[in-house]
Amino acid sequence: MNFSEVIKQSNQVCKVSPDGKYLATCVQYRLVVRDFNTLQIVHLYTCLDQVMHMEWSSDSLFILCAMYKRGLVQVWSLEQPDWHCKIDEGSIGLVSSRWSPDGRHILNTTEFHLRVTVWSLCTKSVSYIKYPKACQKGMDFTADGHYMALAERRECKDYISVFVCDDWHLLRHFESETQDLAGLEWSPNGCVLAVWDSCLEYKMLLYSLDGRLLSSYSAYEWSLGIKSVAWTPSSQFLAIGSYDEKVRILNHITWKKLTVFEHPAIISNSKAVLFKEMEKRAVVGSEDLSVHQLTVGNSLFSTQSKYEITQLPAKVSVVKPDPDHANPKIGISAMAFSADNRYLATKDDNMPQSVWVWDMQRLGLLAVLEQTAPIRCFVWDPRRPRLALCTGNSKVYLWSPAGCVSVNVPVEGSFQVQSLFWHCSGGSLILLSKEQLCLCYMDTEEKDQSTSSDCNFTI
Repeated sequence: MNFSEVIKQSNQVCKVSPDGKYLATCVQYRLVVRDFNTLQIVHLYTCLDQVMHMEWSSDSLFILCAMYKRGLVQVWSLEQPDWHCKIDEGSIGLVSSRWSPDGRHILNTTEFHLRVTVWSLCTKSVSYIKYPKACQKGMDFTADGHYMALAERRECKDYISVFVCDDWHLLRHFESETQDLAGLEWSPNGCVLAVWDSCLEYKMLLYSLDGRLLSSYSAYEWSLGIKSVAWTPSSQFLAIGSYDEKVRILNHITWKKLTVFEHPAIISNSKAVLFKEMEKRAVVGSEDLSVHQLTVGNSLFSTQSKYEITQLPAKVSVVKPDPDHANPKIGISAMAFSADNRYLATKDDNMPQSVWVWDMQRLGLLAVLEQTAPIRCFVWDPRRPRLALCTGNSKVYLWSPAGCVSVNVPVEGSFQVQSLFWHCSGGSLILLSKEQLCLCYMDTEEKDQSTSSDCNFTI
């Protein structure tokens, strides 16, 4: 495992192109495009204001930069650096901007969700979609880019419109059986649209492409309901995380509950492994530059950590939510399936320092990673069953079926990893601090490793 030098960035606005060749970062009002392999600057663009959102087109030929405070969007071309496009929404404002799947249309959502404006880069035509609903996830495209589903709110009722992305004509429009629609998401194969209600009512609705209601699922009533939703890449399972600290798995044949994953405070499952992070401070020599170093007085110290396997049954750290505050930290807030559909990673807000890994073949708990600090972000390798996570310190953590490892980011100064994401090849990690980024190059050689807390990784 090797690390690059640090690179400046602002607001954690950093994206890798879909083809994996370029790395784009924003530094205040400047857009910097680098060759991913060499990190050499290949293009430098100057925007009209500080960039709040940046996104690549699907073919990696254009970059969208949104400046929400000024209601502006600028588009830059990699093939023709002198060409650029500016979209000004004017007094109506701008709250979000994104590409369509074809990479030639831009969808802008105005303030107060008054409308969605579709701008064409090819014909310079403009289309308007009225009544978009302001919700958690009100717009989603199928994986093949053919259709878009949009949540709408008309006359105090929820509706769903399905558009054909080729010419943006309306394919289907139907009323949703929700009280207050909170989000929608297509299955990866584009055959089923999952629609869920607000947290005040537990309701999951599954629609076909033509608007038929395939199934409706509700686990309980009169309590806070759905908090997170995740499809498996194969579309065979739908995971529903709720405020009762449970994950329910629905199958794609009958859309009935297949199993329930609970998150107890005491882990007693004999087939599971609890990896607990243990920290220690040690004096290091001047020749050891592979660890994060802290100067205390006249001594040089390093904070190192490693995982230890805890004997079961064992208790997991639990934080009780404050009932006097809104939006209590309770329930399943994050879920993610591995690329091979084999594993599911979950996070319970009651246990902010732990990530739970479930085996989808035997439908049981496989491992729990308990950190010394709350988990900020976790994400799966897009090619291998390998999970990376960070906790806001100078380390990056990796889990695989072979075990766990904790690695210090060996850069000068303070580099606190706030978030991270994988390169599309799975060969490297992009680590983001508040104002910098660093690339972590993984060892791609496949090695047979036994299940151990001291799993070997090449550094």
